[in-house]
Amino acid sequence: MKFPNWNQLAQVGEQALGQVNVIAGRMLEGTLRLGVTGLRRSGKTVFVTSLIDNLIRGGRLPFLDAVASNRFLAARLRASPDRTAPRFPYEKYLAALTATPPHWPAATTGVSQLRLAVRFTPGSGLRRSVQPMATLNVDVIDYPGEWLMDLPMLNQSYRDWSALTLELMERQPRRQLAARWLHWLGTVTPDLRPDESLAREGAALYTDYLHACRRSQASLSLVQPGHFIEPGDLAGTPLLAFCPLPAGSGEHRAQSLGGLMNERFEAYKTQVVRRFFVEHFARLDRQIVLVDVLGMLNAGPTALYDMRMALTACLEAFHHGRAGWVSRLTGHEVDRVLFAATKADHVAAGQHANLRNLLDMLVSEARNAIRFEGAMVDTVALAAVKCTETVTTEHQGRKLACIQGTPLGRQRPTVLFPGNIPDGPDLFPENVSQPYRFLDFEPPAGVGRDGRGLPNIRLDQALNFLLGDYLA
Repeated sequence: MKFPNWNQLAQVGEQALGQVNVIAGRMLEGTLRLGVTGLRRSGKTVFVTSLIDNLIRGGRLPFLDAVASNRFLAARLRASPDRTAPRFPYEKYLAALTATPPHWPAATTGVSQLRLAVRFTPGSGLRRSVQPMATLNVDVIDYPGEWLMDLPMLNQSYRDWSALTLELMERQPRRQLAARWLHWLGTVTPDLRPDESLAREGAALYTDYLHACRRSQASLSLVQPGHFIEPGDLAGTPLLAFCPLPAGSGEHRAQSLGGLMNERFEAYKTQVVRRFFVEHFARLDRQIVLVDVLGMLNAGPTALYDMRMALTACLEAFHHGRAGWVSRLTGHEVDRVLFAATKADHVAAGQHANLRNLLDMLVSEARNAIRFEGAMVDTVALAAVKCTETVTTEHQGRKLACIQGTPLGRQRPTVLFPGNIPDGPDLFPENVSQPYRFLDFEPPAGVGRDGRGLPNIRLDQALNFLLGDYLA
């Protein structure tokens, strides 16, 4: 009788067990839906591109816990399960950043998404014994920040929204920017008959005003409705043919201009805002909101005040604790929100803490309310693609922390002192007309060609807050 080779049997058993564990790991794949949005000129497209590139290459994320503990294995792109949403064109945008010469990709204007499968080793010994290799599917959903501004409208009546919008226009520079629309407003009343051409004229002038807010030197952030700025396939439809009107007796009467505006406002809420958030926002697990704080400092105190109002409106969307109205509306909770001050490389490294503190101050009140309700909110100063280096120079006998990079539109790198961000609330001294002149920069030549992922600042810390517990 020939006895079995116990070593061979053991090897076969181990191989079979390994295959079972691999299959079990694949069956137990997790999914996280990450929403990415941003206020004006915040670098959303570049952020998503860098996030994907760095996870695929895994080379520049040292403070992502799974990478730091050598548990990160690999990441790859997968087909998105949502066949109706356009795919985020990662390859196109990466090609722009790594071209010769490199250039910034065009901004996206609608919803897009992409799925990234992240393979890792679980950190828990017990979980690792059952599932030695796990997979997290990260669905990155990219959408315009203007659309996020619409969410508070779900909780407003047409009368309330009109009153708040008209109140905003009492301040400069909005009043001047809205001059043509306000002139039109002075020629109508809510009691007029529901004239379609009149409604479209008012909506067109109001839309021009919103575009003027975005183009103005003040860089105003709070624009509603957001689809008036980024209409997508709704351009020219009756859903976008309304505007605020002062309260009047014809506001709710069906056969009046006020009644027509009220009807379209409610239709916009139902068919555009609610539909978007049910299809996309309501299914998010985590959210990052990108903010160009430096651009707002350049634009002045009005821009910063307007940004604060916009961020407060954003934060209303994330009152997702047990008392949150969005949670009651959708039955789903975004349990972590990260606000990121982008372009941190446009100031010296020693200023990054002040940059984060300023953003933290801008969201402090609403952030504390969200934390009280049970969600986690944090802030970070980051750069999705690092374009400069911090260098020290001597000027008039004292050392200055400067940055070296190629300013936008120039051909050669230069060393410059970008200025300091105050560590406190006194941001705009009375005796200085323009205290800040932060510049934008070109992508550095040869960026990302070393195969390690696009160079960045604190992208790994942002990802650790947003994904780290899922990769534990």
